[in-house]
Amino acid sequence: MAEEQFATGTVDAHAIVNPPSRRASAPPALDIEHQRDVLARLKRIEGQLRGIRKMIEEPRLCIAILQQLAAAEAAIGRVSHVILKFHVEKCVPHSMAQGADEHTESLAELVDIVDRFSR
Repeated sequence: MAEEQFATGTVDAHAIVNPPSRRASAPPALDIEHQRDVLARLKRIEGQLRGIRKMIEEPRLCIAILQQLAAAEAAIGRVSHVILKFHVEKCVPHSMAQGADEHTESLAELVDIVDRFSR
């Protein structure tokens, strides 16, 4: 059911799902408080994007559209920051407690994702 919701783009904020991990001892997924926060942020971003689409259809001035695009990009960046912060505070320490292999894999993943965000 959750997969259907994600596939159709109709995610209910109350239908929070923690997908299974590929690791033996699953690292912590976003807790309910963080999930609700991120989902609320994403709903606002969806509204921003619908507004931008409407601005383009009307049409509106390019500068106004660009300002709204910059605001939406910043909002997406804040969502990424929330999730990255949770990962560093919860998931990385969890993997460190699992042993050298998990620790090495987790740090490699962290370096990779930080590299992606820094581009």
